Amino acid sequence: MFRVTPLVRNLIIINIVVFLAQNLLSNLHITERLSLWSVQSPYFKPYQFFTYMFAHGGMGHIFFNMLALASFAPILESYWGEKKFLIFYLATGIGAGIIYAAVNYFIGAGSGGIMLGASGAIYGILMAFGMSFPNMEIMLLFPPIPIKAKYMVFIMGFITYALDGSGTVAHLAHFGGAFVAFIIISFWRKQGGNRGW
Repeated sequence: MFRVTPLVRNLIIINIVVFLAQNLLSNLHITERLSLWSVQSPYFKPYQFFTYMFAHGGMGHIFFNMLALASFAPILESYWGEKKFLIFYLATGIGAGIIYAAVNYFIGAGSGGIMLGASGAIYGILMAFGMSFPNMEIMLLFPPIPIKAKYMVFIMGFITYALDGSGTVAHLAHFGGAFVAFIIISFWRKQGGNRGW
């Protein structure tokens, strides 16, 4: 049974409402408007660095992202407080989008497709969880074995990469979210701990 904290619950509700709108109001092109396009695309808008993380590409996509959010984020919200957790969540999500867009622009010559989903922020949460509670044991669903939190983000990253038969998963965004989280947590530690304000 999940003990979902208030802010995490609101984030899950927002994601579900947006997903329903994407599917029920597809004639309004909500998915295209919210997704992050290449900065070289005529469809790119700066607000997409924020909105892309609330849209999803399918039932499995939103299910696993919200499952991870409900599993790990409440502990961080309780540990830090709502304000700090919200800043962290948005920073890792936006940071993942910026890294994805920048690498595609400078290295991929703008060839990256549209990106959507909360995965960048989710990998930020996984990294933060592993750094904040490194020795806490987590029971994985697949395979059902206990693992210390400090190893979890690497195993989750490997599983996501290994199971991506379509090549459509934005692994760069996952890395970006985890990288931004590492920078933020390291900075907070230097400022006197990563507890709530």
